Amino acid sequence: MKEINKKLIDAIKQKAELICPDALDLLAIYGSAATGDEHEKSDLDLLILINGDAGWQLADCFILDDVKIGYDIYCTTWEGLEQDAECDHAKLAKLMDSKVIFCRDENVQQRLDAAKEKAGLILGSDLRFEKAEKLLQTAKQEYADSCFTDDLAEVRVYAGDAILNLLDALMLYHGRYFHRGTKRTFEEMSELALPFDLQGMVLSVIKGDTAEEIRRELKKLFRAITQYMKQSGEKEKSSPDNLRGSYEEMFSNWKNKMPEAAERKDIFSSFMNLLSLQLMLQDIDGDVDVEKLRFMHLFDPGDPARNVQVFDNVLAEYHKEYEKLGMTERRFENVDAFVEKYLESVH
Repeated sequence: MKEINKKLIDAIKQKAELICPDALDLLAIYGSAATGDEHEKSDLDLLILINGDAGWQLADCFILDDVKIGYDIYCTTWEGLEQDAECDHAKLAKLMDSKVIFCRDENVQQRLDAAKEKAGLILGSDLRFEKAEKLLQTAKQEYADSCFTDDLAEVRVYAGDAILNLLDALMLYHGRYFHRGTKRTFEEMSELALPFDLQGMVLSVIKGDTAEEIRRELKKLFRAITQYMKQSGEKEKSSPDNLRGSYEEMFSNWKNKMPEAAERKDIFSSFMNLLSLQLMLQDIDGDVDVEKLRFMHLFDPGDPARNVQVFDNVLAEYHKEYEKLGMTERRFENVDAFVEKYLESVH
């Protein structure tokens, strides 16, 4: 470890002992100082874990003129560290990889271990897919925001934020996090063995000279990552348990609304009913291994009667999923027949 780093760590420990001995729970190093990836101008990444407001007195931010290095002595609360354990991003080295220099007592170590364990469980569970999807949606919002301005600086900021969230999404999707700094980003991501040139696509966004070019290249990156995450995810095998009631729900929600809209020549309702069916089918085939039915290209804005036939055809196609499983939809001759069946189990 650099002599400067040793002196800084000793100073923090000494100050804590003098002014807030009960506020410092743990002191650890992470980043290049912990991984051995330091260069002559590396600063020091510290996990200074405090348990109360008094601990903020240890924080500082300064520049050393003789070596021309800036330092940020930043404190972390338990709330902040345990929020990291929720894996809402992939920059988890501070939590997972820090090398402990000082620990106040066994309870502190146990609490730290519990946070690490929680993060590890999330990374190893299906919950990581939800975390990755949330980051993907955030990045999409940033792309959308970039479409509402032609200011090059603003577009670059939106695109940069989107890239950060997309990279985090890919790492979490694979149950991983970033162990090292920015300069090692693509080295770490190369271990994912992605079927597209992630680095090249990211750099194409960064090198964009105009707002339009940046958005165009960012869109390509989105398409590659979105398609990859859709194809890589494991879906449930279709079964009566995960499909039961879906056909009946589609029938109930929109079957009669489509011809009603056609009679009134209500193109808005015709479109929205068809769209709602499409969105429901996408929700289903996103989780369950069923045939993808995509049909909004068949929507006819000038003929709502034709849209009735589109709906009926799609509903018939979806019914084949029931047939594959030997299922039949729940039908009754009249309401009395339904009521008798419905109440059968309570008699």
